[in-house]
Amino acid sequence: MLRVGLTGGIGAGKSEVSRRLAALGAVVVDADLIAREVVAPGTDGLAAVVAEFGTDVLLLDGALDRPKLGSIVFADPARLAALNAIVHPLVGHRSAELAAQAGPDDVVVHDVPLLTENKLSSRYDLVVVVDAADATRLERLVRLRGMAEDEARARMAAQATREERLAIADLVIDNDGPLERLEPQLRTLWAELRLRAAR
Repeated sequence: MLRVGLTGGIGAGKSEVSRRLAALGAVVVDADLIAREVVAPGTDGLAAVVAEFGTDVLLLDGALDRPKLGSIVFADPARLAALNAIVHPLVGHRSAELAAQAGPDDVVVHDVPLLTENKLSSRYDLVVVVDAADATRLERLVRLRGMAEDEARARMAAQATREERLAIADLVIDNDGPLERLEPQLRTLWAELRLRAAR
């Protein structure tokens, strides 16, 4: 089994790369999806978040109000650290459970947005970084996700810098351009990953 850490700054296109790798045959363990799962209504994770942040972060149906929580934690590094202390261990445990189900010849791609920030690169056989210029990422967040520019800048500032991500990369996918430029890079990447898994 080849364990791949996949990361990239918000707006770089990591989720698109992850989807395409899954279509090629990778076993994808998506930390964002798991992070939602571990704070779903009725979970110990949600109870811990409410104990830390109060009932104001809940919607009327009892689910987590993610935009409300985001507005709190992305404006305050100490509050972000408190949230991470709750969620990250739960995500790590569930990710390990899912990865354990993969076969010996599988390529297991761990889609981890904060891989650099949490110094997790040593957990993987190699790290793939999806890279795009900060200006490109900002434009995508505003145009495609409908974020206000100041919110997009705050989210970007809360993450590692582009240089910090590239410093831990074993392989880099350049996603600064149109989607058509992504496909040939992914075919090459997938061939390389299969080769390494076979070794």
